[in-house]
Amino acid sequence: MSLLPSISDLVARARSDLRVGLPVVLDRDGTGLIVLACETASDARLEALRALGPVTAAITGWRAETLKIRIYDGDIARITMPADAGARWLAELADPACDLSAPMRGPFREDRDGDASLHRIALDLTKSAQLLPAIAGVEVSAWPEGLTILPADLAAQDLAMSAPLSPVAAARLPMALAGAGRLHIFRPDNAGIEHYAIEVGRPDRSRPVLARLHSACFTGDVLGSLKCDCGPQLHAALAEMGRIGEGVLLYLNQEGRGIGLANKMRAYALQDQGFDTVEANHRLGFEDDERDFRIGADLLRRMGFDAVRLMTNNPRKVEMMDAEGIDVAERVPLIIDPNRHNADYLQVKRTKSGHLL
Repeated sequence: MSLLPSISDLVARARSDLRVGLPVVLDRDGTGLIVLACETASDARLEALRALGPVTAAITGWRAETLKIRIYDGDIARITMPADAGARWLAELADPACDLSAPMRGPFREDRDGDASLHRIALDLTKSAQLLPAIAGVEVSAWPEGLTILPADLAAQDLAMSAPLSPVAAARLPMALAGAGRLHIFRPDNAGIEHYAIEVGRPDRSRPVLARLHSACFTGDVLGSLKCDCGPQLHAALAEMGRIGEGVLLYLNQEGRGIGLANKMRAYALQDQGFDTVEANHRLGFEDDERDFRIGADLLRRMGFDAVRLMTNNPRKVEMMDAEGIDVAERVPLIIDPNRHNADYLQVKRTKSGHLL
């Protein structure tokens, strides 16, 4: 086995670099795009980037629509960075926190020439690092030594894949709501965050198991937030599994519909300005839902389950399980009574996200 890093290793390194404000290189046949994440860019590194050529910023189509920027590259937009703009300009391009207090942005000079595919890969990379999807880049034919270099097309393939998961540890865990069970820890091979499976009782692998795919929600599961229904759903699922004596709850670390806790708090701040959940995600530059439910199917297979009675109100979870070869023998509704803080949130789930509530 080679001691050199694999493409997944390089992508993991690139994520870390972007999070601390370091540039990375996306290389395709000797043509490179040196990339900084707008959120973490500094004036010093931006000036070093400018010394290599004209800087182009790229944002997603959703963010471009918010800023009234014309989109010529399908799902992303490229903008020539003004000569007098600094790191603060990039940060405000990425972050909608000031959109309402300073709505007159621009004028922007949109780029429409050339290939935008490297910029698109760079935006996917920032999303995977749970940064705001906005980058600044310079196209070059040579670059400084010491930077993380990603073969662009292999990186794109790696980002589109669901990383294989390996079991790390498991132990018996008595639980107040579910009774006797075991907690299994699984780790992806791309240095990503771990995911958990809570096995209640001793489920029979030969028949459909009562299962719940639950996305981590620090605010709801831990703090008891009333803005969502996540905590009550988690507790209701565990309680039902405890009542019947078996089940499996997959706790997937995909906070904020896959955008991470920091971006989720940004979305909450936008909701305080009057935007709903979906609108807030779009203003940040994200899709309605960035989660990857293939992870849940992989965990079920690794635990020996091929059929489930799935506790969910989300048809997308059922579709993904079926597509991944996990038979959904029954969809078990998981309805929670609304409160005055989450009634609008649940209405958006129903009308915009298609949840069966």
